[in-house]
Amino acid sequence: MNISSFHLVKIPFGKAIKGLFINLINTKTKGLIYSEYMTAMTLGSPILSPSRFLIREVAIFAQWESEKDLENFLEKDNFGKILNKGWHIRLGFMRDWGKIKGYKTPKKNQILDNPNSPVVAVTIARMKPLAVPRFLQWGIPVEKLVRDHSGTLLSIASFKFPNTVSTFSIWKNIKEMESMVHGHSKMPKPKRHSNAMKERERKNFHFEFTTLRFKPLSEYGSWKGYSNYTKKTV
Repeated sequence: MNISSFHLVKIPFGKAIKGLFINLINTKTKGLIYSEYMTAMTLGSPILSPSRFLIREVAIFAQWESEKDLENFLEKDNFGKILNKGWHIRLGFMRDWGKIKGYKTPKKNQILDNPNSPVVAVTIARMKPLAVPRFLQWGIPVEKLVRDHSGTLLSIASFKFPNTVSTFSIWKNIKEMESMVHGHSKMPKPKRHSNAMKERERKNFHFEFTTLRFKPLSEYGSWKGYSNYTKKTV
């Protein structure tokens, strides 16, 4: 079955710098359909803050022909072995909005076990260079909304030079996620996301953009001392 995976790991500084310029994932890896190597960011932090770009903290989003191909990569590939020391989650595709080059929309959609099951959202965008200041103006308030939302179990942002930005979030359930998206949550200033989407429709920030929704299949490892994020739904 075609699956996706999302990985978080802290790597040596030198390798992290190398990864900014050279793809550390071999594009010819058996079974690999698509991958993004990104540097993790702290959601909602000021652009010039030292915590904004966490150079040693790496976020990888990938798509695989099968779970076996992912396992072979983690067990046998040199960089895969490094990723295997961190945390990752395996994901079954549910639906998408928009398109990103290289990602193949699966023909079969996964269904959550029940309405209270956790759900994962991934966004990937290729920025228009001249739109970056306007994007930050609208985007950072949204980052803070997601970061502080009572419905999230884990949320991060990530960046790849020169113009790729991404977010990853695990939600307690679809209701929590969709209430945030549509501006109906009980958080302060709940319409930050919906207002940003209206601004994007008025004048797009990106030349490529997708939002992907996934069913969590399984989790492995730990991130900053925590694990089993999808089990913490209470």
